[in-house]
Amino acid sequence: MSNFGKKRSYPEVLWAQHADKVYLTIALTNAKDIAVKCEPHGSFNFSAVGSNDESFDFSLELYGKILPESCKTQMGLRNILCTVQKEEKGWWKRLLKSEEKPAPYIKVDWNRWCDEDEEPDNGTDDDDLKYTSDDDGNGSDDGMLYLPDLEKARK
Repeated sequence: MSNFGKKRSYPEVLWAQHADKVYLTIALTNAKDIAVKCEPHGSFNFSAVGSNDESFDFSLELYGKILPESCKTQMGLRNILCTVQKEEKGWWKRLLKSEEKPAPYIKVDWNRWCDEDEEPDNGTDDDDLKYTSDDDGNGSDDGMLYLPDLEKARK
């Protein structure tokens, strides 16, 4: 069967940055055969098979150089989080090397975004970022977030 004329589909990719890292969250449910390759000049290559045995792959030429040996990938039920270590600490003007408008499947991850003047300087390492959207059902809190009683706190 020929792929000629077949529309290619891409997973949604959300991105955010801190001074030393770029975070790429790839929205693919129950993905398998996940392969991520990072190269020093800033090349990021991703491939996986989605839940309907549909193949996904894309390559990004990132704005700056990266440290491939420090790039990490975490798999969740609904998405894949890739943490890409920048070679030099600093804020990139944009995600991609190209000044053209990024592809429509690439969007800013406002939940993870940190502005240059807001970044905490407490020396903590957030390599162990946990998914905020994945719930494996093992928690005893039934998915409820604890919030203090604000009425009592005001008195």
